[in-house]
Amino acid sequence: MKPTHIEHLGIAVKSLELAIAYYENVLGLTCYAVEEVPEQKVRTAFFKVGQTKIELLESTDPEGPVGKFIEKKGEGVHHIAFAVEGLQSKLDLAAERGVLLIDKQPRKGAEGLNIAFLHPKSTFGVLTELCENPNK
Repeated sequence: MKPTHIEHLGIAVKSLELAIAYYENVLGLTCYAVEEVPEQKVRTAFFKVGQTKIELLESTDPEGPVGKFIEKKGEGVHHIAFAVEGLQSKLDLAAERGVLLIDKQPRKGAEGLNIAFLHPKSTFGVLTELCENPNK
């Protein structure tokens, strides 16, 4: 599969406002984008640390995936995202190798990326996202 890099780390938070303040005022990072992704029932905020991004995730619906995650596990690391080229072929390869897929086909995610998730039952408990920039 050979990801090109870690695209981002997703962190589930109850409040984007409070979390953004921490990342900016304590860590000295700059939030460069806030975006709502209605299909995923989430608002996101992005920070860059070197070439890697931090994506804060605030649920817009308690029944959405991030809302359920926070209810069950509390705030914290939600997923790791790897950048890949040829996302559909990577999903097909993962399925051929026995990985359970949450998404059998790519869908639109934040920042205009095409995304797909691998089930944590197949990835040693870590929700794994594969991302592809369709403009590259």
